[in-house]
Amino acid sequence: MTQTITIDPVTRLEGHGKVTIQLDEQGNVTDAHFHVTQVRGFERFCEGRPFYEMPSLMARICGICPVSHLVASAKACEAIMSIRIPHTAAQLRRMLNLAQMVQSHALSFFHLSSPDLLLGLDSDPAHRHIFGVAAARPELGRAGIGLRRFGQHIIELLGNKRIHPGWVIPGGVTEPLAPAKRDEILALLPEAYSNIQIALNWYKQIADTFQSEIEVFANFPSLFMGLINEDESVEFTDGALRVIDAKGAIIEDGVTATRFTEIIGEAVEPYSYTKFAYYKPLGYPQGSYRVGPLARLNIAQSMGTPLADIELKQFKQLALGPLQSSFHYHHARLIDILYGIEKIEQILSDPLILDKHVRATAGVNRLEGAGQAEAPRGTLMHNYKVDENGLITWANLVIATGQNNNAMNRGVLQAAQHYIQNGKFTEGILNRVEAVVRTFDPCLSCSSHAFGQMPLHIELLASTGDLLDTVSR
Repeated sequence: MTQTITIDPVTRLEGHGKVTIQLDEQGNVTDAHFHVTQVRGFERFCEGRPFYEMPSLMARICGICPVSHLVASAKACEAIMSIRIPHTAAQLRRMLNLAQMVQSHALSFFHLSSPDLLLGLDSDPAHRHIFGVAAARPELGRAGIGLRRFGQHIIELLGNKRIHPGWVIPGGVTEPLAPAKRDEILALLPEAYSNIQIALNWYKQIADTFQSEIEVFANFPSLFMGLINEDESVEFTDGALRVIDAKGAIIEDGVTATRFTEIIGEAVEPYSYTKFAYYKPLGYPQGSYRVGPLARLNIAQSMGTPLADIELKQFKQLALGPLQSSFHYHHARLIDILYGIEKIEQILSDPLILDKHVRATAGVNRLEGAGQAEAPRGTLMHNYKVDENGLITWANLVIATGQNNNAMNRGVLQAAQHYIQNGKFTEGILNRVEAVVRTFDPCLSCSSHAFGQMPLHIELLASTGDLLDTVSR
């Protein structure tokens, strides 16, 4: 008889997901899927709202990466307004986005993945968590907590609160940086540098012990996409998109937000509420690609900061051409963090960083606008249409998790086929299948957009509990 193994929920992720693994009569894996099981529909909720409200509304999509949504949304609004924001506002946004990247990556690496890396994928799940890490390696636990605190505190200083700050608006930011806040951020840097060096040194010492996992954790040729500057250095807030193939050859370059939908399409599958993005010239699913830390480092020729450039050079020596295994997302995340700390320090040395001119104003000058930025998990695109009064008539968001969706599913299948033989498996084997998904650090709340193919059943109950009506699909 055939058999289905269900992992529900997949643990140590942001949001709700499960994995199903199908076995044939001999107990070998025939198929496997990663299901995003929640549905939200926030793009429709925005219709009829004034476009200038969009950044603050979009920040509420996610409590982990609200800043990326703020930035991409504000840029889409600025395209509708046909304006360019002041230099200082752009620098402050960049710093805010980098601070979010640091804290989000710290959450992913230390809280969600380091229990597997430090304690082992076969370790007792009762202790396989951040508290177990802190007990086994206190300095590593403290480094993770410290880096997350560093990023969150900068967000709070700039945006006046750690989660869902409203400081980024169409046209710039609401207020300039005060000298006292600049000095407070500068004072945080030495500890942050120390913490990321602890993490990088430790990871590079233990990475070789996971060679068997590196071989089968979503390890296959694919396209990669990410933002890059004209000097081919990493970029998170501005720049343009580059797409490379599995050998590192550039197949698209200089892709602005207005061209995003020319080259990227979205497909849906009946087993997930998250869409599947793909590169249009190759079609779906052949045009599937990866985004995020691994993609950024595969694409970039430099980080643009001295310490991170040294780490990038070492990273690229791990393979001839782009690194293909998604296990390397862990390493890339740490290099991203180091870059973020260095770049924040560079931004604070900008002689105009305290300038008071941080906002430009205008009304509706175009009826459509798009904005893109790099979220911690990868490229994020917001696209809006408005009427003559500036009210949203249509909105679409392409989230990093949706762009990694096909790769996650392929990775789950690859790992399941490798580890599950003759119908036999252990908790550690199933944890490895989950760990493939964790390498991508998906944000499932952000990415739940698919046009309804998955089954949906809604019940309307009276206060007494009596069933009044049902709707099923």
